[in-house]
Amino acid sequence: MDLRTLRSRRRAAFWGKIVPYFPYVVQSGVAVLTFILFIAFAAWYTSFLKHIPPELPIRWIMLILLAPLTVYASFRTYLQPADLTFLLPQEYRMKPYLTPAYRSGIIYKLIGLFILLIAVWPLYVRSSPDPKPLWLMALTLVVLKMISSYGAWQELRMSSARARSGYRLLRWCLVILMLAAWIWQPPLRSALFTILVGVNYVLSLRLTVKHQVPWEMLIATEKAQASRVLLLLGWFVDIPAEGQKVYPRRWLAGMGNTVPWGQDTAFRYLLIKTFVRSELLGIIVRLTLLSMLLVWWTGNSIWGPVIYLFFLFAAGMQLSTLRQYHRDSPAASFYPVPEGAHIEAALRLMFRVQAALAVITWLPMLVLGYTRPAMLLFSLAAGIILVILLRSRFARSWKLEEEDE
Repeated sequence: MDLRTLRSRRRAAFWGKIVPYFPYVVQSGVAVLTFILFIAFAAWYTSFLKHIPPELPIRWIMLILLAPLTVYASFRTYLQPADLTFLLPQEYRMKPYLTPAYRSGIIYKLIGLFILLIAVWPLYVRSSPDPKPLWLMALTLVVLKMISSYGAWQELRMSSARARSGYRLLRWCLVILMLAAWIWQPPLRSALFTILVGVNYVLSLRLTVKHQVPWEMLIATEKAQASRVLLLLGWFVDIPAEGQKVYPRRWLAGMGNTVPWGQDTAFRYLLIKTFVRSELLGIIVRLTLLSMLLVWWTGNSIWGPVIYLFFLFAAGMQLSTLRQYHRDSPAASFYPVPEGAHIEAALRLMFRVQAALAVITWLPMLVLGYTRPAMLLFSLAAGIILVILLRSRFARSWKLEEEDE
């Protein structure tokens, strides 16, 4: 079989399983809420452009917004564990299979990067004392994205995990540094710096030992990529999230050790241990940091509480996927675990984590909100009420689904 055709078929088969769930996304209400918030953000952004603060750190804002999407790189290969047996003999012919994965990994992310650039460009032009031309900044992002994607692909091929981690850190630092040079420095000086750093970085990637095709790494990465799609769909419809990447996080290994030993707390212990080693924890941490940054930026306006509640709601929807962890574990059929213990454990953990987030993401308003104590207290109260309402909603829906099954 032609390898390019094989990848196309696998890609169509994967998305053929995902697309039927899209109507549930539209019907869920979250999509409508997101659309309303988008309109509200557009209105606020238009008003903000008319009254830009004179000392706005626009260069730092551009760097913070553009850097993550510029550096981040991922590739969908749709490889499967059985390929270690059936495709390994054709390793020398894998280029037609892997080239589309590399190309699409760049193109799709560039589209999102350009959308973000166009959205932030009016603010940049109005605030920067010496704004670069739009075409030059777009070309810069293309070059930096290609450098980062090439480096990320070579990292996947590296045989040493330590070298892979070191080069990943180096890639993030160098690409962010080159992007900062284009934002702060004149074009000619930035171009010379980018050429010098980029060429040396690409040459340094040849110093490590690499696999021709990193089968195990690509298969593990594909499982993690697919699980993220399923994790997102888990907000709206009951769908198992499989193949999620496990992170050691030894500094959190003690979490859950204080849970009392007993039948009714078995799932609580298991869910805590799973949560601290799952990708969900990383998602929650990133959401929290972004929320705190935006709340701190808009804390003295009406948009501070709106952003605070929106991110708290988004975190709750993410945490609702805790129900999927170990839900179908065969151990529950032969261990003396009380009926409904899994739901109670998931609700308890979700409520505690989200209640902590309600306080943590509210702290930036506490720092800025002394001039408006009523809004400050109202925001915290609304956040706590939202946490309670979400817990109540999921408790009812999960128990109804359990009874239907």
